[in-house]
Amino acid sequence: MKALLIGGTGIISTAITKQLAANPDWELYLLNRGSQRLSERITPNAQPSNITQLTAEIGDESAVAELIKDLEFDTVADFISFVPAQLESRYRLFKNKCRQYIFISSASAYQKPLSDYRVNEATPLANPYWEYSRNKIACEEFLMERYRNDGFPVTVVRPSHTYDDRYIPLGVHGDKGSWQVVKRMTEGKPVIIHGDGTSLWTMTHNSDFAKGFIGLMGNIHAIGEAVGITSDETLTWNQVYAAIAGVLGVKLNPYYVPSDFLAKCSDYDFTGSLIGDKANSVVFDNTKLKRLVPGFVATKRFDQGIREVIQNVLATPALQVEDSAFDAWCDRVIAAMEQAWQSV
Repeated sequence: MKALLIGGTGIISTAITKQLAANPDWELYLLNRGSQRLSERITPNAQPSNITQLTAEIGDESAVAELIKDLEFDTVADFISFVPAQLESRYRLFKNKCRQYIFISSASAYQKPLSDYRVNEATPLANPYWEYSRNKIACEEFLMERYRNDGFPVTVVRPSHTYDDRYIPLGVHGDKGSWQVVKRMTEGKPVIIHGDGTSLWTMTHNSDFAKGFIGLMGNIHAIGEAVGITSDETLTWNQVYAAIAGVLGVKLNPYYVPSDFLAKCSDYDFTGSLIGDKANSVVFDNTKLKRLVPGFVATKRFDQGIREVIQNVLATPALQVEDSAFDAWCDRVIAAMEQAWQSV
């Protein structure tokens, strides 16, 4: 089997690349800018013999066309398209080059506000709060039209909150990542949690996501289908933050702030990422995935996965990126909330 991954070194795609690299039945091509050595994200030693690097900017259509002119693929997986205009180019490039085109959409595209906390692929797509999600919906519609009218063999995959060993998944953080929240925890400072921390959420380790994704690759029953891939584990945000504090060995000092207040008092896109996504209680139904990929099960519980993540982050200074602006913003929000309480 021959596959092309557009990207291949991100949070989601790295685990897929690693698992395919260990499978001699797959011949794998990675198309990206080549700015990051594969060994840094995929293997600590030599590049696997079944991986070929294709170096180009995916937006340079003529350069990519030249690179793939003599190649055809069983599966092309697109991890880095976000608007329909990008997919118009991808369609021209790959319409006669692959037996399956997998587009990575987003579970944030599902209806907000939800009419039912249980979510599956039949849940309507509508998100008035987040442009990112609306663009993903438009991408899906473009590809499905190409499938219906032209027979383009598309499969849509909808991940939710997926994490790896470099990324501590949280609800409220700054533009530079989650390290500053971890630092606040270790310093005993209050940590902002949106709402009251009781809304339901799902975290998926990227190694579990990869198992489901690879099961869809080359799967004739997945053509023309949209499929969600998440863990079956459901957590409250209080449990998420408590698990992180537990690994750190510190007492969690939560400070609860309404999501709409957070959205209105900052330049961070909490309208999209919270009101349009993480502030909603969501329980995913993976029945369709398990029908298409018999035997799929997510095996890494969050308490297990987050321990590995934190151990790696604490051992890797480059991942400890401080964010003084976010830290000061947290202090201002908490001070404003305290002032409001005292004035009532």
